[in-house]
Amino acid sequence: MIAIGSDHGGYELKRGVTDYLKSKGIAYKDFGCYNIKSCDYPDIAVETCKSVVKGECEKALLFCGTGIGISIAANKVDGIRAACCSDTFSAKFTRLHNDANVLCLGGRVVGLGLAIELVETFLNTEFEGGRHIKRIEKITSIESMQNL
Repeated sequence: MIAIGSDHGGYELKRGVTDYLKSKGIAYKDFGCYNIKSCDYPDIAVETCKSVVKGECEKALLFCGTGIGISIAANKVDGIRAACCSDTFSAKFTRLHNDANVLCLGGRVVGLGLAIELVETFLNTEFEGGRHIKRIEKITSIESMQNL
């Protein structure tokens, strides 16, 4: 199952992507928002990412106006590796090399056609492992650092 969430700035793009997921029979759980009324993306990011960390969902898709704010908030959640992408190369390699578990997209940056390509690439690319495992372990170790 895919976790999905947006703020008001990403709401319309999220709706288009959920229509795509439905058409492909891809199960998802929507953590909000559910309209274009202003809301705070950190709240949505945390709730959506919790479902990934707990293992309730395999990966997450997050949307805000640029994709940047919601990716910053998502990356504050231990166990999350979120990437804001607006090209397929980055969406592919964030999975291959970084084992990213959250894709963030900007509703005011990418159109629906490109968003669907990015989502397909992200969801269908497996982590390469190998030499990248050590780097992911180093990233994970940063989460346990106290009082930098």
